[in-house]
Amino acid sequence: MKKIIFFFSALILIISCQEDDLDIPRDQNGNAVLTEVSSATTTGISTLDDGFSVTAYLPNAKSGDVMNVECLQLQYYDAGGNDQLLPLSGTQKTVNVGSDLKATVTYTRSETNLNQPGDYVTVSFAGDTDYALQRVNMVTASNTTKPKVVGIEVDVMRSSETAYFNVTVEPKSGPYTGTLVAKRKNGINDVWENVPGSPFSGDQPFLVPISGTDFAAEKDTMYYSFEATQSGYTDEIATSIIVRDPYFFLKKSAILNLGAGRNLLINARVDEDDENAILALSNELMLKGGSTWLSNGNTIEFVPSTAAMYSANNSNDAIAAFEAGTPAVTADPIKGEGIFIFKAVTGSNPEDVYYGMISITSVVPNSSVTFEYRIGNMYAHLAVIE
Repeated sequence: MKKIIFFFSALILIISCQEDDLDIPRDQNGNAVLTEVSSATTTGISTLDDGFSVTAYLPNAKSGDVMNVECLQLQYYDAGGNDQLLPLSGTQKTVNVGSDLKATVTYTRSETNLNQPGDYVTVSFAGDTDYALQRVNMVTASNTTKPKVVGIEVDVMRSSETAYFNVTVEPKSGPYTGTLVAKRKNGINDVWENVPGSPFSGDQPFLVPISGTDFAAEKDTMYYSFEATQSGYTDEIATSIIVRDPYFFLKKSAILNLGAGRNLLINARVDEDDENAILALSNELMLKGGSTWLSNGNTIEFVPSTAAMYSANNSNDAIAAFEAGTPAVTADPIKGEGIFIFKAVTGSNPEDVYYGMISITSVVPNSSVTFEYRIGNMYAHLAVIE
C-alpha cells in the first residue's frame, strides 16, 4: 500500500512540475486561461471589383498592437525549383489593432496581382501577440443557370417555345447597375451575333431567351457569351447548349385501383368521380376518364403504341402516331404491349392539350393497374404539372 501511495504522489509531482514548465496564461488565482483563436473575414473580390479588404479578429492582441501585413502568392522559387507561396513585393503594410481587437487592411487588385478568376493571395497578419491568415480568391461576377421555364431547368428542344437563361451579375463591392451584352453563335466557327434584346438591363436576373428555332436544322450546338462591364473592368462567362428533339418532360409511377382516379398533372390519387380524375378504371378494368371530369367537358383518348416508342421518348413521334391511329375513349391494359399514347384536352388553348404515354407494368384482376406514364410536351405545361 505504501508503494502505491508513493507512486501516485510522484506522478502528481511530475504533472505539477510539467505544468509549471509550460508557459500557460493564468488568471490572478493561478488558473489556466483558455484563449480564443484568431480568425479573419474578407469582402472578397470579383472580376468587376478594384480591390478588397480583410479584417482579422485577434483575441490575444491588445488595442494598439501593431500588425505586419503582407500578401503571399504562388511564385516560382529558384532554390526549390517549383511554385511556392512567397511574399508578394509591394504588399507589406502595418495596421493597428482596434479596441474591438480587430485590424483591417485594404488592397487593390493591381497591388495583389489579381487579374482573372482563380487567381488568389493569402493575406498574413503577424504581430508579437497574435497572427491570422485569410485566403482571397478572385471570382467571376457573373453567373448563369441552365435555360429555365417557370423556374424549372429544361433541356432545350426543337420547338418554337422559349426558355430563358437567368444571368446574375454581382460584384463584391455592391449592386450592379450596368447592362449585360449577350451573344451567340450556332457553331464553333460561326460569327458571334447579339441575342435579340441585347444589351439587357433593369432588374436581375437578366432573362436571356433561347428557343429551339434559333438552331439551324443541321446544327445542334449553340454557344453563348455573357459580358458585363464596370469601372473599366470586364467580366465574361461562356456556356453552350445542345438542342434535342421534343420530349415528354416528366415520368411518373402510379397505381390505379377500382373506384379510384388519378390526377395525372400532379400524380395524385383522387376518387373516381373527383373533378380532377383525368384517369380512372371502369368495372371491367379498362382505362378511361373520370366520370365527373368527363362530364365537365374534358376528354381523354388512347391509341395503342410500342415499348420502343415509350423508351425513345420523342413527343413529336408519339403525337404523330396518335394522329395517325384510331383514338378510343378506353384502353385495355392487357391488350398488345400494354403501351398507350393518350391525349387529354381540358380547354380550348394549345396549352390545354396534354399528350403523354402510359406503360402498364402489372395488372391485378378485379383490383388494380400499376403503370408508368410520361407527360408534359410543352414548356407551358411546366407551370401546371408536377
